[in-house]
Amino acid sequence: MQKTERNYAGPVTEVVFNRTKLEFSKFWSQVNIKAEKVMFEWGLLLLAVGFLLGRALILTKIMPFALPFIATVYMMKREKTGIVVLAVLAGAFSISVQNGGFILASIVMFLIFNRLSHIIDVDEFKKLPFTIFFTMLFTKLSMFYLLTKQLGSYDALFASVEAGLSFILTMIFLQSVPLLSNKKNRQSLKTEEVICLIILLASVLTGTIGWEVYGLSFEHILSRYLVLVFAFVAGATVGSTVGVVTGLILSLANVASLYEMSLLAFSGLLGGLLKDGKKFGTSIGLLIGTSLIGLYGQNNQILSVNLYESIAAVLLFLLTPNVWIRKVGRLIPGTNENTVEQQQYLRKIRDVTATRVEQFSNVFDALSKSFSQNGLYEETQSETRDIDFFLSNVTERTCQLCFKKEQCWAYQFDKTYDYMKGIMQGIEQGTLQQNTRLLREMDKHCVKANKVVDVIEQEYTFFQANQKLKQQIRESRRIVAEQLSGVSQVMQNFAQEIKRERENLHIQEEQILEVLKNFGIEVNQIEIYSLEQGNVDIDMWTPFCNGRGECEKLIAPMLSDILGETIVVKREECASYPQGYCHVSFGSTKAYVIETGVAHAAKGGGFVSGDSYATLELNSGKYAVAISDGMGNGERAHYESHETLQLLRQILQTGIEETIAIKSVNSILSLRTNDEVFSTLDLAIIDLQDANSKFLKIGSTPSFVKRGDKVIRIQANNLPMGIIEDFEVDVVSEQLKAGDLLIMMTDGIFEGPKHVENHDMWMKRKISELQTSDPQEVADLIMEEVIRTRSGMIEDDMTVVVAKIQHNIPKWSSIPALSYKKKAL
Repeated sequence: MQKTERNYAGPVTEVVFNRTKLEFSKFWSQVNIKAEKVMFEWGLLLLAVGFLLGRALILTKIMPFALPFIATVYMMKREKTGIVVLAVLAGAFSISVQNGGFILASIVMFLIFNRLSHIIDVDEFKKLPFTIFFTMLFTKLSMFYLLTKQLGSYDALFASVEAGLSFILTMIFLQSVPLLSNKKNRQSLKTEEVICLIILLASVLTGTIGWEVYGLSFEHILSRYLVLVFAFVAGATVGSTVGVVTGLILSLANVASLYEMSLLAFSGLLGGLLKDGKKFGTSIGLLIGTSLIGLYGQNNQILSVNLYESIAAVLLFLLTPNVWIRKVGRLIPGTNENTVEQQQYLRKIRDVTATRVEQFSNVFDALSKSFSQNGLYEETQSETRDIDFFLSNVTERTCQLCFKKEQCWAYQFDKTYDYMKGIMQGIEQGTLQQNTRLLREMDKHCVKANKVVDVIEQEYTFFQANQKLKQQIRESRRIVAEQLSGVSQVMQNFAQEIKRERENLHIQEEQILEVLKNFGIEVNQIEIYSLEQGNVDIDMWTPFCNGRGECEKLIAPMLSDILGETIVVKREECASYPQGYCHVSFGSTKAYVIETGVAHAAKGGGFVSGDSYATLELNSGKYAVAISDGMGNGERAHYESHETLQLLRQILQTGIEETIAIKSVNSILSLRTNDEVFSTLDLAIIDLQDANSKFLKIGSTPSFVKRGDKVIRIQANNLPMGIIEDFEVDVVSEQLKAGDLLIMMTDGIFEGPKHVENHDMWMKRKISELQTSDPQEVADLIMEEVIRTRSGMIEDDMTVVVAKIQHNIPKWSSIPALSYKKKAL
């Protein structure tokens, strides 16, 4: 029997490799954590910096670095002061006993001056630079006097310069030392913090002056390494800045290294320009800069030494883990790493916000259901319970002391209950006196029949008031439930908008950016929030255009061709100075636009009309036209109609669905008013993308749509607002077309013509006879025609609103983007 052999070497090797890779990743992560603990928590980084700053000199005599560093650590990390002082003293004594003694004396004097400064009630961090200044000045002058037994003007100038440098360095170290003593992850550094950090690092490098390995200078290698890191991370601007600052400080410490500033600055510039070539590109920039600057030397030996030092810096740079470089990049504003970090932070904030909004939405939804279910339960149980309470109060005043109580309620409960309930219903309906049969039977059944009827009539007054109050409470609960449901839906939609993910649009951003650049349009940044058809949302930052309108005339037409729909400028914030950037928001234009015309007149030609009208564009891409007619005329009618539209406007703008908005307005009005003052509402909501329209008519007259020679009547049957608390809104839908005229009017216009039997036919005929399509002219002609039939008299408030639906024709035609493939989007 032949055996089949299978080779498992491939899968086993792959599993072993993946496991080894995972274990190495865990090991490296643990190493990083332990290294951070040693460097930050144990203070090893502060120890090394302190030692080098203790050795740092300017012009081989001035020592302005040590005391500001010690004082800053003393103020911010007092528990690390001891090891820092030892490290600084060790560095100072490694140069000379005199330098070590001066640092030791200055530390003692600082403690004395710092204690004396407590008598001044000023913030400690604000007075620290002044304390350092006077400490250094006093210590230096004292040492000069002890050594020479005299003080000259040169000595005073020298001491003042050193004290002044210490003053400045103290303010710099207050910004940069926290970065060395705290491992807490930060989002980014401020620009001044970056500069302070660079100065601190350059100051530390001065402590390595004099260290050499095979003739190669440590400060040159480390300074070039520092320039390489910043040029690779932040580009040419930061790289050249680091080179200038580092070279300047090193040249102050050693005048022979003055040329080093030029080399570092030029190498930082070239390295930053070539950073797209990754680490090798930045390294080549340093080598080219070294070669060019080295040519100024007097012999080939200087050039070769410089090249060796640059090669050593490049090797050190290439061996630096990318993880460490990315951590540096996250701290510097404007870098890719910092941008990604900021986006991740903003994404976390966005997710948290969306979650909170969803939680609030769920809370509002639960509250709405609670109110609704509670109200429904009470409505089913309330009637029987209220009647029982009513009859209980009646029997307490009549039957409680009657000698036939037990006979009536114990043996004839149902009969007694039915009689009393029948009397109550008769009083409620006003038919009790006509129901002689019930009164006669009650008289036979009860010995106190007349008293019972009187008490029922008295109690019914209170019962009726109580029922009305309970009805208002139930209505209030229903209003609250509907409002909470609407708010819950709006918040849910808002949460979905917040959670809209932008990562999937990065490719489209790069593609659009490439198209615009190929066309010759410079764009600094582009952010796409939505590419949904009809709901495009794009933000761009473009250079200052000096009012030439490039965004409207060029970019928007190009985006229209790219996206296949008309794109326009929604908002534009121009830069306030020529070197700035303009912020422009692009969005989809609507397929239709609405042009309106209004004509209105008050009764008798007065100034105050009971009619009100409103036109508004909603955030959902819809356009609303509304007319409200208050009952009667004058100020009160005007107030009711105006208040109706104002409430409706505010509710619609929140995004709540139209029928819920109208029900809410109706409920508020019905609860608010005590007298019979009502108002009608005629609302048309037109979708500007497809011209589909909804008509909600609450006690209003018909509306008409004129389409060529054809006139369409739109009517719905609903009572005016405020009459009843609960009603169903009848919604009529109609598909409008470009060129249609929508004519809405109040009863003063519709029923205004005198001696007309069929107002509907008369209005249709007049509309069909119109020879103009201008909305304002149509409104004026209809108003004039109605007034003519009344011989110039205005017997009621009149309002007519005409809306014309038209295609939205863009101002600028699209510009073909030939290099762009649309199917990429």
